[in-house]
Amino acid sequence: MKNKYMPTAISLYLNYFIHGIGVIILAQNMEALAQHWQTTTGGVAVVISSLGIGRLIVLLVSGFLSDKFGRKPFVVLGVVTYLLFFAGILLSPSITVAYVFGILAGIANSFLDSGTYPALMEMFPDSKGTANVIIKAFISVGQFGLPLFVSFLVAGNYWYGWSFIFCIVVLVVNLLFMLAAGKFPVANQDAKVAAKEEGKTVQSESKGSLWFDGTLFILYGYVSQATFYLVSQWLSQYGAKVAGMGDASSRALISYYSVGSIVCVLVTAALAKRAVKEIQFLGIYTLLSFLSLLLMYLVPTSLMCSIMSFVVGFSAAGGVMQLGLTVMSTFFPQGKGTITGAFYTAGSIASFTIPLVTGMMSTNLANIFLFDVIIALIGFVLAVLITVRYYHLFGKNSQKEVTIDHDTNR
Repeated sequence: MKNKYMPTAISLYLNYFIHGIGVIILAQNMEALAQHWQTTTGGVAVVISSLGIGRLIVLLVSGFLSDKFGRKPFVVLGVVTYLLFFAGILLSPSITVAYVFGILAGIANSFLDSGTYPALMEMFPDSKGTANVIIKAFISVGQFGLPLFVSFLVAGNYWYGWSFIFCIVVLVVNLLFMLAAGKFPVANQDAKVAAKEEGKTVQSESKGSLWFDGTLFILYGYVSQATFYLVSQWLSQYGAKVAGMGDASSRALISYYSVGSIVCVLVTAALAKRAVKEIQFLGIYTLLSFLSLLLMYLVPTSLMCSIMSFVVGFSAAGGVMQLGLTVMSTFFPQGKGTITGAFYTAGSIASFTIPLVTGMMSTNLANIFLFDVIIALIGFVLAVLITVRYYHLFGKNSQKEVTIDHDTNR
């Protein structure tokens, strides 16, 4: 707590609390937005897909520019762009205009990522992995709270736009603090010196096959993002229309899902400190994702959906992508920036394509969840292949490589 950057770090985390809300706010207000834009829920799903396009536009270059111009400008850019998104959605008269503002949300996410992740690693050089994993917890808290707030608005017959106004107010206050008092370290200062002082031995050559292992990880990046992104967007609708749950209880499924992801962050962080390897989590979490989604599809009852929402949140949204990236950096230790861009670009493609596909399937929500079951099964197969390759290349006594690359978590 004595770290001079702590106030700035809290401000950075608060941005991701709002980001967590921003990821699901369109889905949580799907019916109201569809009526406002005179379209269907499938039309709203198309707008949701625009967030993935926004990330694709700037993701590969924003990190490079952040290294060149510093972290603060990109955090500020991210907040300003998010403000345009929240205000723009409220003012959009049609899905065409809303689509443009959805793209801005994806751009805002990329700007925040490129400024925040490296900034936190530079603020807390002795606990980089933990500093980044906490971001996931703040995202999950936002995703936990929004459905409760929206349920309150619906129950009281209040205007749905208050959820957007809340985000705008928080971001404006946070932006004013960032501009006035936000302190950031100089980008990349003493990075090499710190590594030498810590005496860490990093594998100097890539052991993985660029084409085979690289393809496995890129596919895993797509599938892991697709699995939890799909369920986060359609879980409430599935609970209401397939499981026959009421409005408040169906919206609460997202809250159970978010609690599961928060618990997973805590469990994973605690076990990682006890020398449990990231590779050991990968297969277990993806298997749990598949089984929980399968049970929700086969037994669509209120009780089953409530329990499995927590489990799928734990296994699919609690940091499994971060674990995948960390393991990938063990295979390719020389190009962490490159693999990070490639891995998350695959995830962004999922954010773009999955809503388009599910939008076309919106008349049958059971089929949407069956689609997610298939995706999760593919993810499990990929995780098994990655695990086999890992132990083939590094053997069972390879804790060092994973531990030294903990700072690549995103």
